[in-house]
Amino acid sequence: MTSAPKPFPTPDFDALDGFDLDDDFMDLHPAPSVAPAALDRAADAFDPVGRMRDETETAIRSQPPVSAPAAAEPVVAALPALEPSTALTLGGPASVEVSIPRIGVHIFAERQDTAAAAERAGQDRRMARATTQIRLGGVQAAIEAYQAEPTPPLIIVESLKAPQELLAEIDQLAQVCDAGTKVVIIGATNDILLFRELMRRGVSEYLVAPVQPLQLIAAIGGLFADPAQPFVGRTIAFVGARGGAGASAVAHNTAYAMSERIGVNTVIVDYDLPFGTAGLDFNQDPLNGVADALSQPDRLDATLLDRMMVRCTDKLSLFAAPATLETDWDIGAEAFEEVTTRIRATAPFVVLDLPHLWSGWMRRALIAADEVVVVATPDLASLRNAKNMIDLIKQGRPNDAPPRLVLNQVGMPGRPEIPAKDFGAALGVHPSLSIPFDAKVFGAAANNGQMIVDAAARTKAAEAFETLAQIVSRRELPAASARATGRPRPAAKGSGSLLGSLFSKKS
Repeated sequence: MTSAPKPFPTPDFDALDGFDLDDDFMDLHPAPSVAPAALDRAADAFDPVGRMRDETETAIRSQPPVSAPAAAEPVVAALPALEPSTALTLGGPASVEVSIPRIGVHIFAERQDTAAAAERAGQDRRMARATTQIRLGGVQAAIEAYQAEPTPPLIIVESLKAPQELLAEIDQLAQVCDAGTKVVIIGATNDILLFRELMRRGVSEYLVAPVQPLQLIAAIGGLFADPAQPFVGRTIAFVGARGGAGASAVAHNTAYAMSERIGVNTVIVDYDLPFGTAGLDFNQDPLNGVADALSQPDRLDATLLDRMMVRCTDKLSLFAAPATLETDWDIGAEAFEEVTTRIRATAPFVVLDLPHLWSGWMRRALIAADEVVVVATPDLASLRNAKNMIDLIKQGRPNDAPPRLVLNQVGMPGRPEIPAKDFGAALGVHPSLSIPFDAKVFGAAANNGQMIVDAAARTKAAEAFETLAQIVSRRELPAASARATGRPRPAAKGSGSLLGSLFSKKS
């Protein structure tokens, strides 16, 4: 073993300046004090790790210089500490949209809270395809382990030692790492010069302890992001608490409002293969788009996906279900997962219209979605089923916000109903929205292949779908769209608007 440093075989990191701290993780349901523009920035953050570096570097440069302690080595310049968990105190989990491939991740922690955070990260839905191993002992344990075994694609090691000792340990670790291995360091010193020294040695990322599960996930996702893929779209899954709850109608109208009123590119994926209604609702011939994709998920690319999709408008595309009973549609969960992953690369927002059934792929689809909307009617059967769904989703998504609850068909004549307040109290989730029952409006729109915001733009149902579109997309309705519908644009948060009050409530 030589004493000369051996750089890790990694890509060029000269462009990376600044610590990857957790100062950009924002709440899914921002408090009223958060400016509306923050919602737009959060929705556009397809590269949260890269943007965190820029913002942290700006914050560091804006601080006055601080003298280093007398005992410090010359390479270390003390900087004001930035608290990693500050943004997480806003009231809920953060939102991280990343796509992590099937890789092995070995984590060597020194602190118990770091090991606990790594364990939570390994159980997160975003890490479902990765294999995670957590060990104690820090850098020295990693050096001993890799003397006799090959290194995985990613190693995360923690060291609480002083900067000079840490650099010496990293030089030793480099001697036992295989080519292509990426290394992330968790250290105790918030120091820009230490960060630069680690980058020169080929370290892929540096995090300051204590770390949060989502911080680890964002760092891993940033390291393995596909440079040919411009972004990872946000998936919003709609599921009915019972048959006839109208989840498909809510999903389709919300997606249409997102594309046409808010102006974001959206894809609807109808996964109800035998009985899907997306083709009927948009007056389109139901091509075998989803069925063809599920039959050959490994062959999907951007060109093939574009051929399988039906273009409804300039900003709305549709993966229609074949809606036929000639096939049993016995498809594995891996195919659904792969198709959803490929579609996420085609648009910023992907709306999943899930059928009312229960299977392995349904469970995985609900847990893997970035946001889940449970559509229920105010009756006892919906209450029971919605509680089962929400409890399962909460358990499978410990680092995410609870599912959204939408009450549909509220105010149906002659039907006893559970009040929205009692419904939400029983589930532990406040209803995000109540959509009034209007058989004439919904029936006419369905028969004509139209969406409510076009067929009956001035109705309460149309307003409800526009509001729900703003909630799930975290975008505001542009002033031009508000004028076109004859309704004022929702006011900023804190001014008493419907949207502002919904954002200020915790789900």
